[in-house]
Amino acid sequence: MGKVLVIQGAGMNMRGKAQLETFGPMTLGEMNEQIVGYAEELGMDVEMFHSNIEGEVINALYAAHDDDYEAGIINPAGYTTTTGPIKAAIAQVKFPMIEVHASNPTARGTVSQIQPVCKGSVYGFGIYGYKLALEAIKQMA
Repeated sequence: MGKVLVIQGAGMNMRGKAQLETFGPMTLGEMNEQIVGYAEELGMDVEMFHSNIEGEVINALYAAHDDDYEAGIINPAGYTTTTGPIKAAIAQVKFPMIEVHASNPTARGTVSQIQPVCKGSVYGFGIYGYKLALEAIKQMA
């Protein structure tokens, strides 16, 4: 199985530090460790990427495209409602993307602008949502 890019979007560095009532106490580092563990259990190789800068996310997507990544997972976080270039970049890459949110943004009235260009989405299952996304990717391979 090829490599999977996992993008943690804007504000994810604040997980475990702010809005604990919505997102819980797990930090981004703890989340990433858990995701890498899930990938190892499934025999998958993941690259973790986080940025609060939209252009860096776009560059990571295009680099993964050029490096023949098999799939991607994005928790857009602060980019969920963006209508700009991240959405266009996801539509352009040759691999499927799955949108993941540990919480359920729809329950809070947020409509994802990223979801329409993704293969699928997983909302509301906490950190386990990433495992579900990885399992879906493995099934697509």
